[in-house]
Amino acid sequence: MLIAIYADESCLGNGREGDNPGGAGGLIELPPAEGRGHQPIRRDYWLAEPATTNNRMALRSAIEGLRLVGLDGSAQRVVFTSDSRYLVDGMTSWVYDWARRGWRRKTGAIENVALWRELVDTARRHRIEWRWVRGHAGHPQNEYANVLATRAAARQVGSNGMIDSEFDAWLASERERGRVTIAPDPMPDLATFKPARPLPAIETESLF
Repeated sequence: MLIAIYADESCLGNGREGDNPGGAGGLIELPPAEGRGHQPIRRDYWLAEPATTNNRMALRSAIEGLRLVGLDGSAQRVVFTSDSRYLVDGMTSWVYDWARRGWRRKTGAIENVALWRELVDTARRHRIEWRWVRGHAGHPQNEYANVLATRAAARQVGSNGMIDSEFDAWLASERERGRVTIAPDPMPDLATFKPARPLPAIETESLF
């Protein structure tokens, strides 16, 4: 079984002086139930922080999505799609060097190191293919995740787990307005699944 997660992040006033509220959101797509054809089962999640950054919320979008699909303790095969190069490059390259150096880098402290370590610890049980997609380019699942993230940032609310998705209704509305013209990504195929290499082990007692 393959699971698809599309996640995005938001920080209102990112980089501005003072506390900037942020949010993260994700769309989880599970294989269709028997008798439902090719229509995936979709679930939404979102969370918020009152003072944060885009990069921090990108990490939290991945931590929460991977935590939710592994709630039963199972290891999953996941295709995780984000428009954050910070997240995708970090999880496919940077974390291996950081872990080898004792979670340090040559140029100084690692930004958001506690979240990076938490994400690696959450992700390492799964097999994950990390995909980058250009943001605000009309990609349906990415645009929808952005809606969830920006709404969470503005309202400072969380979903408290997975809930039934409103993706289909949102997509129909956006198509009617001519805002989204690209077809949604289909469910990923095991034949083309390319998981990243295994992640380094984390000493859980020193995660935070």
